Amino acid sequence: MSKELTDAELVLQIGLGSGAGAEGELCRRMAQRIRLYGLRHLRDEQAAEDLTQQVLMKTLEALRARRLLDPEKLASFVLGMCRMSVLDLRRNAQRRERLLETFGAPPSGPSRPWLPSLDYDQLERCVRNLKERERSVVVMTFYDEQTGADVAGFLGISEANVRVIRHRAIRQLRDCMGVAI
Repeated sequence: MSKELTDAELVLQIGLGSGAGAEGELCRRMAQRIRLYGLRHLRDEQAAEDLTQQVLMKTLEALRARRLLDPEKLASFVLGMCRMSVLDLRRNAQRRERLLETFGAPPSGPSRPWLPSLDYDQLERCVRNLKERERSVVVMTFYDEQTGADVAGFLGISEANVRVIRHRAIRQLRDCMGVAI
């Protein structure tokens, strides 16, 4: 039976890239603490689960990049990540509320008759029929909300090529969906 590693030893192993075992152990140890913090400060089960995932990912990224200067202070580091994440969530919610107060709620469906109702099954089939590169550009642009530069960097192509691929893919999607321009 192996001895249980200290938090500092886990941090060092993750920093050295010693495998998923140390990362899994870190997640096992910290997930419940983060979740409880989220429940206390966000008062929502799903938000607490989301916070747990977000903080664990940020923590692992920081540890892999060796940004934790004192491995003995792992728990404090994770608590700080929780605090900052909750503050970001609250700031974003306040910003959203101010925008809604300033500009009002977005128009609802009935007041926008020029928008066709969407057949999501058909759209899914149309997207699946795109070539892999076209599908990647469309998904990264419209679902992941990546910029043209980000998509180009990820795919290893020029921004101009991304624009051409996106334009052609949108045209194919319109044709497949039967939408007139």
